[in-house]
Amino acid sequence: MKVYLVGGAVRDQLLGIADENTEKDWLVVGSSAHELLSLGYRQVGKEFPVFLHPDSNEEYALARLERSVGPGYTGFEFDTSSKVTLEQDLSRRDLTINAIAQFDGTGKLLDPYNGQKDIDNGILRHISGAFSEDPVRILRVARFAAKFKAFGFKVAHETHNLMKQMVANSEADALVPERVFKELDEALSYDTPSAFFKVLFSCGAYHKIFPSLDNSRENNSHDNNFTFLDNIIDDNTAIKFSIWLEKEEPSNIEALCKLIKCPKQYQQLSILVSKYSIFFKTFSQQKKIAIFEFFKDTDALRRKNRFADLVKVFDLLGIDVSPIVELRVLLEGIDVSKLDQSDIAKSIRKEKKLIIDSFINST
Repeated sequence: MKVYLVGGAVRDQLLGIADENTEKDWLVVGSSAHELLSLGYRQVGKEFPVFLHPDSNEEYALARLERSVGPGYTGFEFDTSSKVTLEQDLSRRDLTINAIAQFDGTGKLLDPYNGQKDIDNGILRHISGAFSEDPVRILRVARFAAKFKAFGFKVAHETHNLMKQMVANSEADALVPERVFKELDEALSYDTPSAFFKVLFSCGAYHKIFPSLDNSRENNSHDNNFTFLDNIIDDNTAIKFSIWLEKEEPSNIEALCKLIKCPKQYQQLSILVSKYSIFFKTFSQQKKIAIFEFFKDTDALRRKNRFADLVKVFDLLGIDVSPIVELRVLLEGIDVSKLDQSDIAKSIRKEKKLIIDSFINST
């Protein structure tokens, strides 16, 4: 029985970005489920045996081979016998940079597919034709392009062509909505998510995966029309999601969110951003009734956090949001106890309109 540190932990160590929070994946070669259980490991996972270390609680997986037996990333059969070698296990992985192993986590590096060379050259390269058996790998390559954009990583020409072929063969149609959102959301958490969309766009997957969105963008693999998403100073991925979709029609956004099953918070915020984009940018020109309806529609006084996110989106886009913030404070300051109580709802509406009227006339 031999144990190796594999995958992202080794890759990030070579890139110099590993830290105490780096997730470690361990690979066990020449063993069996029975042996690991006898050593106190706890088995988890249904599709293939993964075991939790009795002390560290880190994941240890038996070396395995995969065989595609159906569409998508769930259509696989696994062989986890003790005869499966390290090289065989590494061969099933997506990219060469993720197929480097280190004996016992501190020893010699084993790199049968030249992953270190591709790390040095900033190349995202698939290992074999088996890459095409799992459409999630299209999303993963795009996400790694975003994660490592600062290091200058590019998709290898042959990998790009294989991804295009997968899209043409309708492999992307088998993607599970929840997995699409998971990869998208993680890509948005990076400083440079534009590369994620650029890679999907250049291989033809963008409009396959997000079919409801505007398809008028020119598909030029050398251009990146998504750089406006880079270096946004905010960790809230729902805000970045909304900035991505700012110029889309609300109906397109609703269809997308339904398709990829994104959280309600993302859908509500992105639709409001789309709906009120022009309003924010031309606030000084808006009529009083439009301003009243805006505060009513956004539920600005009750849904404080959502409204704060909405304002933050346009602040990040370089729009002066201070008048809207100031007016909201004035509206929130209404003393209901001093209003006519006979029809309080009507009295509140009247007071809000008076405040808006006064604010507009003073600016």
